[in-house]
Amino acid sequence: MKLVVGLGNPGPRYRDTRHNLGFAVLDTLAERFGVRLDREKHQALTTDAVFKGERLILLKPLTFMNLSGASVAAAARNRVPAPEDVLVVVDDVNLPLGRLRLRAGGSAGGHNGLKSIIERLGSDAFHRVRLGVGPNEGGGDLAGHVLGRFRPEERDAVNNMVARAADAVETWIADGMEAAMNRHNWRASAEKG
Repeated sequence: MKLVVGLGNPGPRYRDTRHNLGFAVLDTLAERFGVRLDREKHQALTTDAVFKGERLILLKPLTFMNLSGASVAAAARNRVPAPEDVLVVVDDVNLPLGRLRLRAGGSAGGHNGLKSIIERLGSDAFHRVRLGVGPNEGGGDLAGHVLGRFRPEERDAVNNMVARAADAVETWIADGMEAAMNRHNWRASAEKG
């Protein structure tokens, strides 16, 4: 059993914001797998799915970003054998817009959602797909940046990144993290130029 988590904030106010890219990837995966994220459990929208013979839990926490760990830990308890069987899809201001990077564990990197998950799982060994939303170029409030919506001229790059992230998650499920990193980290770097 594997757990795939998309981080975001609940409610229409946060729809289509930089911080909600994890939700967008989970919605794409649910559509591809022919399932609906419509069951409320563990303070999340969740569903079970199967991809290439692998049983999955898809999870969109309904807690706010900074409290995501409670939902993730509750969903993982008794169903997911190890932290390495958890993949979290998350926005990252340290990556340029449109770039994605897979990581097999590590620190929270200043992301409060990841920090919450590390605290509640008691491990930083879970896997991540980090989605580049670009830096806060205005130098203002970081929260304002990540809670802001993308500009119209950024939408194509964002939509492309969401589709590539869903591809990367599928590779992780079917072939493991090393194969996913080799295939998609290289591809992301090559596409950058």
